[in-house]
Amino acid sequence: MAQAPQTKDDAESSLSVVDCDLHQSYATDDELAAYLPKRYQSRGVVIPELLFRHESSSSRPDSFRGDTSSSEGGYNSAGVYPGSSKDGVINHLDENDIDYAFLTHQTDLTINGIPNTDYAFELAKAANEYAMEEWIPEDERFLMSLFVAMEEPEKSAEMIREMGDHPRVKQVLIQSVAGRNPFGQEYYWPVYEAAEEMGLQVGLHVSSTGTGTMNPPTAAGHPTTSVEWGSVVPAAYMGTLASLVAEGVLEKYPDLGFNFIEGGYMWVPHLIWRMDNIWKAARSQVPWLEKRPSEYIYDQVRFTTQPAHFPEDPRRLTKLMEAFDAEKLLMFSSDYPHHDTDDPDHALPPGLSDEAEARIYYKNAQEFYDLPDDPSDLE
Repeated sequence: MAQAPQTKDDAESSLSVVDCDLHQSYATDDELAAYLPKRYQSRGVVIPELLFRHESSSSRPDSFRGDTSSSEGGYNSAGVYPGSSKDGVINHLDENDIDYAFLTHQTDLTINGIPNTDYAFELAKAANEYAMEEWIPEDERFLMSLFVAMEEPEKSAEMIREMGDHPRVKQVLIQSVAGRNPFGQEYYWPVYEAAEEMGLQVGLHVSSTGTGTMNPPTAAGHPTTSVEWGSVVPAAYMGTLASLVAEGVLEKYPDLGFNFIEGGYMWVPHLIWRMDNIWKAARSQVPWLEKRPSEYIYDQVRFTTQPAHFPEDPRRLTKLMEAFDAEKLLMFSSDYPHHDTDDPDHALPPGLSDEAEARIYYKNAQEFYDLPDDPSDLE
């Protein structure tokens, strides 16, 4: 892959690509269950799942540890999860000149849809400990995201303070965007307080939104097909972002950033423009907001490029991106190892300036997460 173009101002940077969404995994549930406390050892890994799968849900064969024959549901014939092959993951970094990759865990680990919130917390902690021991030491390019159980905000905040001082922990990860209640509500603020205190950003990932105790991803209810779910899941991102802004989270924690992962970005200008206009007429309802909603978003919120859904004429997407200054808000992500993994050569539409491409490929993420040019400087 050709190195992302550098601007004059970035000429001294040695970075090429920062991947903000790479799903590494344990191979089998038993591997993760070994990290659970004794009271949950016999339970193992029990999570709610989406009620539908589709023929494109398979993952890259080279991402499985051991047997690489794929089958429905994203597993191989031996019941092994994708993203469990360290060689496959590292090859992905090498092939695409990726300087840093944020590990975002097994995508089906539906932490925030589990009714037993204590078990959800322990499962999140187990996933973090597994990743810290089994993955982070493997390659200096790996960056850690800490899973959190949002329905146990106090315990999750304590965990963030305990684990968040590792030099390669750069993010707290909320694994769904449609919880029991909108995540901007004050009940969840201990998580944000701890993240800001530890100098971490917050990532939000679509995962299996709409399963278990989580709200449906649409106001129309639970979809029954993958066509519906995949088409409308950005609505859950919209609701979460509106909640974070309107409830005052961004005002309360001005040093905290939020990255919306794997939700696309074509919905972003609609929400920004709409929130600004409604705020003008109803600002008395949110007197704690000192700025327009769009100002908070441009200052503290970012969005990843994946999935890259291009219109028939990709130049139309380029024009839309220019209309809302997407070069300031977007960061590259691959979503490896899933069927719709995006490589840097095909993640952006044609016609963007070299400066815009450089910012999206690596510069925005480098600034957002405060990453040095040399990964070894994080040790």
